[in-house]
Amino acid sequence: MVEIKSDEITGLIKEQIKSYNYSLSMEEEGVVVEAGDGIARVFGLENAMSMEILEFPGGINGLAMNLEEDNIGAILFGDVDEVEEGDKVKRTGRILETKAGPELHGRVVGPLGEPRDGKGEIHTDHTRDIEIKAPGVVKRQPVEVPLQTGYKSIDALTPIGRGQRELIIGDRRTGKSAIAIDTILNQKETDVHCFYVAVGQKTSTIAKTVDTLRKNGAMEYTTVITANAEDPTPMQYIAPYAGTAMAEYYTYQGKDAFIVYDDLSKHAVAYREISLLLRRPPGREAYPGDIFYTHSRLLERSAKLNDEMGGGSLTAFPIVETKAGDISAYIPTNVISITDGQIYLESDLFNQGFRPAINVGDSVSRVGGAAQNDAMQEIAGELRLEMAQYRDLEAFAEFASELDEESQAQLARGERVMEMLKQDQYQPMPVERQAVSLYAAVNGYIDDLEVDEVKEYEKEMHEHIETYHEDILTELKETAELTEELEEELKMALSEFDKSFKGEADGTGTGD
Repeated sequence: MVEIKSDEITGLIKEQIKSYNYSLSMEEEGVVVEAGDGIARVFGLENAMSMEILEFPGGINGLAMNLEEDNIGAILFGDVDEVEEGDKVKRTGRILETKAGPELHGRVVGPLGEPRDGKGEIHTDHTRDIEIKAPGVVKRQPVEVPLQTGYKSIDALTPIGRGQRELIIGDRRTGKSAIAIDTILNQKETDVHCFYVAVGQKTSTIAKTVDTLRKNGAMEYTTVITANAEDPTPMQYIAPYAGTAMAEYYTYQGKDAFIVYDDLSKHAVAYREISLLLRRPPGREAYPGDIFYTHSRLLERSAKLNDEMGGGSLTAFPIVETKAGDISAYIPTNVISITDGQIYLESDLFNQGFRPAINVGDSVSRVGGAAQNDAMQEIAGELRLEMAQYRDLEAFAEFASELDEESQAQLARGERVMEMLKQDQYQPMPVERQAVSLYAAVNGYIDDLEVDEVKEYEKEMHEHIETYHEDILTELKETAELTEELEEELKMALSEFDKSFKGEADGTGTGD
């Protein structure tokens, strides 16, 4: 019989204790006490954070929105019908985030970065929190670098700068989305990264938009984020924040980004629905009391960062739909007070065939000439004066016979300038060509034309200058200044074309 000594047993036990590894993990677990309409009430998650992701059975995620005394109100993403009373809910400890990075360009994605274009998974190592605090005043710098839209009426009269927030507002079917899409198309030769957020739209409408961007070569630098009308309301609510997070990936790398929210009216309706289901007190028009904060904390993230922060920018075009031109409604007035100006589209102008249907009197940019190059600033100053005088006289147009000759001439010039400001959809114009068109308009070169001749005049004028005086356009593009020498050359080129065009018009041209 082998004798085992007690000290050996003790030593063996000590060795075993030393080599023993254990890990203790604690999971906070709650239970669903109520579920329905995309909302779940959860009991038991006492330490959950606001905007934290919660894990429901079947791989469904939720977002903690209401932190109440005895339960959490969560909005659900995914197949909400799968969540039932009694289901176990776990905390993840993570705030809601989305995919980001260059891999998203050229793709149509959902708010969480999931692919929606049938082109396979998106592989990226970059993610960003959907909600972050907007940069403070100290981290910003003045908006001074232009972001050209390609529209004469906008770039001249309501110029947009990189880092600005410019509201596009108007009734249904007045061309709001068209302006935003054209602005994206106009960034083709620039270094601006574009993002288009579609909230609550039909799938067919989004498909048409994507097709337009692809045909014009814009999808190479554009990401489309969609939360369709058939998507759960929570997806429509987080879509603008997710799109902003994707755009901020470039902003905080010192690059320029541009984002369109199409539109915030539907976003407000989605948030109202969520809030009412969560039993938050309704306010004006049944919107919750924090609807202003909902949009302000989104739009305040658009900024021109200072050089210490990298100097990047995020420019935003929020779109808001009005009813019968009522810009004094709750959501329009909220967003007007947040943004740096608005482009107001009018149904009457649209129905008269004036496209884009911009009411230049009610439209404004609070950045103003600071976001224009020198040449456009000089020409736009004269244009604003012409348009202001025209608007004052327009009210008396029906009594034109009672006006003196000078007033009638001013009215006639205004009509022709308005005709010059017309522009076809999906045909943005480079700023140097805009400058030539507007210079011709405000300096009387089109005064003796018939109104219906103005568009043909503009088209042939550009062809003439590109053929015989291309150096004018090149210098305007490179220097962005209208020097005395360049202005003299431009006057000579316009006079030369003027004789040719008007000679052809009355049949006295040479025919060469």
